[in-house]
Amino acid sequence: MDALSLLDAGLNQCAVVIDRDGGLLLALLTAGLVGGTTHCTGMCGPFVLAQVSARLERVPLSAMSEFRRLTGAAVLPYHAGRATTYALIGALSASVAGHIGALPGLRWLSVALLALAALFFLGYAARSVLSWLPKAPSLGKGRLQSWWGNRVSGLARPLFGNPTGWRGYGLGVALGFIPCGMLYGAIAVAAASGSALTGALGMTAFALGTVPSLLAVGLAGHVAGRTWRTAVARIAPAIMLVNAGVLGWMAWKLVA
Repeated sequence: MDALSLLDAGLNQCAVVIDRDGGLLLALLTAGLVGGTTHCTGMCGPFVLAQVSARLERVPLSAMSEFRRLTGAAVLPYHAGRATTYALIGALSASVAGHIGALPGLRWLSVALLALAALFFLGYAARSVLSWLPKAPSLGKGRLQSWWGNRVSGLARPLFGNPTGWRGYGLGVALGFIPCGMLYGAIAVAAASGSALTGALGMTAFALGTVPSLLAVGLAGHVAGRTWRTAVARIAPAIMLVNAGVLGWMAWKLVA
């Protein structure tokens, strides 16, 4: 089978997954949009700004142009690297969950994962609307998670010197392993599919959803990021409520 035939077969398989699991993919895309705006700009924004500064410092003043500035601020290799890591995590988690769910007596695993993700998004929406509610403990502040995040950041630090090309891509791959609460919810949704391809496409959709807010930070700094965040934050609870409803409905369909 030649390369074109393989590509055609792969695209056809992706089309089948999109048609079958479109609701799950859309939920992850919108979760990435909301999470990227309300969470990633604060957590990953400094990484983006550091790369933008390092990239533009290497461009001679005589060669500086608007195109150079825009491409330098976009840090596309970094975003591609993050998407690669997320896709691999999604494929692995969905594959493991699928094999475990196929065992006798464990068919409820997908239902449990979907219900867990639905509750996560519901809680996220509730905290956005009812700010007076006590906040749930943050998974991102545990000692183990802090240790892991520091280790990943330390290993990736040498790549910040010249974050272009494969180095920028490698930086995105490495920093994609930094854990956060929103990422946990997305992984639960991807794992519930039980399909490696669906899990990979779902986490890729989640990664794409996080890009606009980080692009705003890279292009115009944290001021633009805050402006974008304020605009999206107004509709974030509604989006998360819809996501929770869709995932809850999917869980119910598996039971019914």
